[in-house]
Amino acid sequence: MKKIGLAVTGSFCTFANLLAAVDDLVESGFDITPIFSFNTAKLDTRFFKAEEFRAVIKEKTGKDPITTIPEAEPIGTSRGLELMLVAPCTGNTLAKIAHGITDTPVTMAVKAQLRNNRPVVLSISSNDALGANAKNIGILLNTRNVYFVPFSQDAPAVKSNSLIADTSRIRETCEAALEGKQVQPVLF
Repeated sequence: MKKIGLAVTGSFCTFANLLAAVDDLVESGFDITPIFSFNTAKLDTRFFKAEEFRAVIKEKTGKDPITTIPEAEPIGTSRGLELMLVAPCTGNTLAKIAHGITDTPVTMAVKAQLRNNRPVVLSISSNDALGANAKNIGILLNTRNVYFVPFSQDAPAVKSNSLIADTSRIRETCEAALEGKQVQPVLF
């Protein structure tokens, strides 16, 4: 059984797709430890209420989400996670990871994995990925142990800078990352 972390950030409109990916991972034998960003843990949105989403994730993974930086810090050593999946990975979180900023449970969990030379998979969901965050994608594409779920523009006619990962390929990307490989093409 592969032990992975699932770090969830606040692209709330993609949570339904994420839940389908979680089902696929669990059915494929992945043992998932959820980690929530502060916003995911606390904000009620038109897509999900915070407590409702927490309950759904706990039901699917069998675990309460990690919601604080101190809980996330020992992830790299004490929990034995083989991989960290950040899904969805917002532009804000993407920028923080690219620049080594550790100020949320998610960024701490990612730092804990990278400092132990373990893979981190990013599932982008950002309205500014081809704008202000394009440079951060470039940095992370060239960062050791960082892998991307294949992504594309989701609505180029109305949101020309927006990118979204193909969440149906999360499991495939995680399996490849565990072997040190990037699923191709990254951009489709």
